[in-house]
Amino acid sequence: MTTLIVTLPRALPTAAMLCEGVLSDDGFTVLRAVEAPAALLPAPSGADIVAVVPACRLSWHRLALPRGALKGGLFQDGNAGRLRAVLDGLLEDSVLDETSQLHFAIEPKPRADQPVWVATCERAWLHAWLAMLTQAGRPVARIVPELTPPADDAPASLHVTGTPDQPQLIRTGPQGVTLLPLSVASAALMAWPEDSEVLAEPGVAALAEHFFNRPARLQTPPERWLAAAQSDWDLAQFDLLYTRGTRTRKHLSAMISSLFRAPRWRAARWASVALVLVNLAGLQAWAWKEQSAQAAQRAAIRNLLTATFPDVRVVVDAPVQMARAVSDLQRRNGVASSADMETMLGHFQAAAPDAPTPEAIEFIANELRLKGVSLSASALAETAARLQPRGYRLRTEADGLTMKEERFP
Repeated sequence: MTTLIVTLPRALPTAAMLCEGVLSDDGFTVLRAVEAPAALLPAPSGADIVAVVPACRLSWHRLALPRGALKGGLFQDGNAGRLRAVLDGLLEDSVLDETSQLHFAIEPKPRADQPVWVATCERAWLHAWLAMLTQAGRPVARIVPELTPPADDAPASLHVTGTPDQPQLIRTGPQGVTLLPLSVASAALMAWPEDSEVLAEPGVAALAEHFFNRPARLQTPPERWLAAAQSDWDLAQFDLLYTRGTRTRKHLSAMISSLFRAPRWRAARWASVALVLVNLAGLQAWAWKEQSAQAAQRAAIRNLLTATFPDVRVVVDAPVQMARAVSDLQRRNGVASSADMETMLGHFQAAAPDAPTPEAIEFIANELRLKGVSLSASALAETAARLQPRGYRLRTEADGLTMKEERFP
């Protein structure tokens, strides 16, 4: 997915103010750097737009939240308002501005038993830029800081940015993100481990190596912004949480629209249609094959019935008719069939040996009625279960039991 990463300028937005950024096809490599007013920034269809807050616009605070402040998730079940009030109280003496004028954001996946990082910036400035980008047709999906404090097990790093005339030094470490002008004094005051990495923009790389007496790894501003977009941070929290959800839904809607209309997805759309048509054709062929097999099986059964019993002229239900014909043939030859009264009585006696003697026995239309026989619910269920494999169904009547062969209508 194409990603447009826009670095928010330090000043309040104007229509002509230039915004720097980077365009990436995969989110990991720089496709090209961009610099244009908000309305003229590239806006590829379905692009994921990320706003980067400059390091100079953020302050960082390490706070131990009260027990239960993170209960139920950061922004679930109304917890956002309570958490915002807690942060207002904790940061009231640590910031220069009124807390009501600041926007707060908590580190991703905070742990309740450990201090958490809280980033703060001017609320009016951030809201103004988000409104400007939305009005220009570039709604922001995520808001990330340019640099963040490293994880507890990650080493500190030094970043040298700016121009040779106005170089700046940014240190990320356990104390947060510290921004100072690069000078002999700041380099001397900046405590840093020997294994800390020094990253410098090409224009100030020589100064970085001179002040810190070690090789510096080159990192252009677009590469730094691209690395910022890969972090887990999202500053769209508290009062920006609903806005983030709205922007996400609009982004998904744009992606779906692009999938169905954009020219670059034409091949994928045709491939999907072809795949559906091939599957439909395969299902139709399979259904036709199954229907043919069933028709052939029915024809074979009918042929077997008419060949075995020529007297059967009309075939309605071949298995039932064949069973009747076999039963009639057994009677004519003096052989007991499964539908005879003697056979059914024998099966009932074997299935329910403790059943009482019936007061009367009726046998009408292959149905055996045992009057005066009453079984308990458990005994009736057990007897019916024993008779079912033999092809008989047993049910209770008002005056006794009725037993019938299941395959006869």
